[in-house]
Amino acid sequence: MQIEQNLRELWATFIALFRMAGISDYIDIALVAYLIYRAMKLLRDTAAFRLAKGIFVLFLVMATANFFYLNTISWVFEQVMSYGLISAFIIFQPELRRMLEQLGKGSVTKILMGHEEEKGDVESMITAVVAACGSMSQTKTGALIVCERQEKLGEIVKTGTQVDAAPSPELIKNVFFHNSPLHDGAMIVRNGRVLAAGCVLPLSGSQNLSRDLGTRHRAAVGMSESSDAVLVVVSEETGGISVAIGGMLKRHLTPELLRKVLVSELMNEGGERKKTAVLGKWKVKK
Repeated sequence: MQIEQNLRELWATFIALFRMAGISDYIDIALVAYLIYRAMKLLRDTAAFRLAKGIFVLFLVMATANFFYLNTISWVFEQVMSYGLISAFIIFQPELRRMLEQLGKGSVTKILMGHEEEKGDVESMITAVVAACGSMSQTKTGALIVCERQEKLGEIVKTGTQVDAAPSPELIKNVFFHNSPLHDGAMIVRNGRVLAAGCVLPLSGSQNLSRDLGTRHRAAVGMSESSDAVLVVVSEETGGISVAIGGMLKRHLTPELLRKVLVSELMNEGGERKKTAVLGKWKVKK
């Protein structure tokens, strides 16, 4: 069978290359792999990172189609790749330019070795958010908090003021205090730390949202539609606490229920999101 023969030839070629490779070849491969890794780290906070992952998947599909002689699929993907890559460079030109600017600004050591972001205690962050939201709910202080998960929101962070501080109820309440210059924007939380405040979020264009929802709620739903983040909203009109996940909004939560949702969504093993039984089926409240 042709496919079986191809697999045997591929394995034989791999073994032959492995035996022929010298130390310099392994060093070469390791350096290329590391440079690709560093490039992905620079792009991870941008929309271009999602594009890079999509291109990688397309390459895998195209290689698989070629291997199994799926000629029609191979031709389609070849056309997509040839024109799609050019379009991608045009569409994501700002992100690519910023990446090159970061390469120019940073030192060689920082670029090659990178630096780890300071991480906070996620459980302490949840405690601070719940306490602050409970207090702001009583005083009807509007708030919008974005809790990052796997997908980084670097482009959103750049629209606000960087903070990089350990979260506390006092800090959160001061940010959203009515006379604060940052109170109209969103707070971004990453790795258990307050990363930025006063950030601008995209509004949802969904027609299923209730008409009594304000800008904060629409921004929360909009951000949850375009990312895997968990968003917490405190209404300035009613003091009600809401959570938006995956384009869905659950309203009128108590602080206790808010804590259960955040723990379930932000503290799972491996950071993977799972459906929570706390709220049952997520839906948009009208």
